[in-house]
Amino acid sequence: MEKLLYTGKAKQMWQTEDPAVLRVVYLDQATALNGKKKDHFTGKGGAANAISSLVFAYLMKQGIETHFIKKLSTNEDLVKKCEMFPLEFVTRNVIAGHFASRYGLSEGEELPSPVEETFYKSDELNDPFINESATIALKIASKEELAQMWGICRKVNNLLKPLFAQANLRLVDFKLEFGRLSDGKIILADEFSPDNCRLWDLTTKQHMDKDVYRRKLADLTQTYDEVLERLEAVIKEGA
Repeated sequence: MEKLLYTGKAKQMWQTEDPAVLRVVYLDQATALNGKKKDHFTGKGGAANAISSLVFAYLMKQGIETHFIKKLSTNEDLVKKCEMFPLEFVTRNVIAGHFASRYGLSEGEELPSPVEETFYKSDELNDPFINESATIALKIASKEELAQMWGICRKVNNLLKPLFAQANLRLVDFKLEFGRLSDGKIILADEFSPDNCRLWDLTTKQHMDKDVYRRKLADLTQTYDEVLERLEAVIKEGA
């Protein structure tokens, strides 16, 4: 019998009959302010799942191991069960969001090289910034594990920037999470969708991510559907 293990801001995790496999259910909701703001959007879960499934499948073809096994339905995936690191790895290609407000900068300027920031994953603490020495001291991850995960982040950035550019989208920034399999192997986990990345239209500069909800700019589901349509087009063309 399946058992609900966790309900997050945008997904549920269910234990399956296979102890090494989980079923993920993407929810038709969006949150902001670490969950303090929450609204329902019909079709949003399916769109986010379709984008994430497409991106993870693409990354796997490029040699990056992820927890993704297969898509079950519009809102459901099967994934490998892993022990998640309570860390968020953020890569910033362009000045935007909290990075801009933190330093009193205007959004939009390309950074000379990607900025890499790690945050401790905790809604109660508002996901505080954490540096390498604190991560090691608190035994969250070793220096070698951090180097491995950041190495994967850089590969993902190098792969996805040109992919999204082909879809006429600018990959502004993104957040990745990682897990450890039972054999100790570290793999990319969670998801990759406009829920955890910023995308801007290269021509119009229009926001094409969850900022349309945060800033009340456009319909969230329609925005995600357009991102999906563009990605499907470039990946089917052999990107």
